[in-house]
Amino acid sequence: MPLPDAEVARLLDTWPVARLATLRPDGRPHLVPIVFARAAGALWSPIDGKPKAGGTPARVRNVARDPRVALLLDAYEADWRQLWWVRVDGAASLVAGDAAAEAALRAKYPQYRDVPLYAGAPLLIRIEPSAVASWSPAR
Repeated sequence: MPLPDAEVARLLDTWPVARLATLRPDGRPHLVPIVFARAAGALWSPIDGKPKAGGTPARVRNVARDPRVALLLDAYEADWRQLWWVRVDGAASLVAGDAAAEAALRAKYPQYRDVPLYAGAPLLIRIEPSAVASWSPAR
């Protein structure tokens, strides 16, 4: 059953991690865990100062080429009555900084007191939702 809209909004505001799916050049999905925050009607994820494998992250290259993305939040419990997921489909873009998004990210993640919000020049992935779906057996 779908989650109530208020519960979806609460999860988007508070859940600490999501999985971002982008499309590789050959059409295969590329899936990575991300931090994110909601601000100004969009979801935002920074290319932050956490260690990276090197070079431009694949998610950035993929979004620059094809804006179609999906974002998944989920929880697994041994008690399957507690399972849930929220999926946001949307169009992503690369943004060189946004004050509202930066404030939302810093408010949500106290880790940004010690880890730089950006790895070099300011860069955010902005996700404009086009569809939101959710499920939980207990709701």
